[in-house]
Amino acid sequence: MTQLNSSESNPSLVAYCGLYCGNCKRYMRGKCPGCRENEKANWCKTRKCCIENGYRNCADCLTTQPENCPKFSNWVSSVFEFIFRSDRPASIRYIREHGAENYAVRMCASKQMVFKKK
Repeated sequence: MTQLNSSESNPSLVAYCGLYCGNCKRYMRGKCPGCRENEKANWCKTRKCCIENGYRNCADCLTTQPENCPKFSNWVSSVFEFIFRSDRPASIRYIREHGAENYAVRMCASKQMVFKKK
C-alpha cells in the first residue's frame, strides 16, 4: 500500500467548490491531480463556472450565495453533504472572509477537506 504524504498548506489546492485537495487521500497518493489540474472533471458544473468566470473558487462570485447557486448546490452535492456531513457553503464563507491561504492552513491543521456540519 502506498504511504500517504503529510498534508501541505497550499492555497492552490483549494478546489473551486471549497474542498481542500491537500487533505484528500487520492491526491496524497498521487491518484488525482487535484481539482484545478483534473481535466477529467469536466462534469463538474461548479468547476466549469469558476473557470469560465475566472474565479479562483466560488468565494470570488459576488452575484449569489453558494446555498442559492444551482451549480454549487445540486443533488450530487446534497448527497455528499449528507453522507460526509460536509458544509461547503461554510467553507466558501470562510474563504471570503479570511482568504484561501488561511483556509488552507486551517484545513491542514484540522486534517479535513471541508468544514463539517455541526
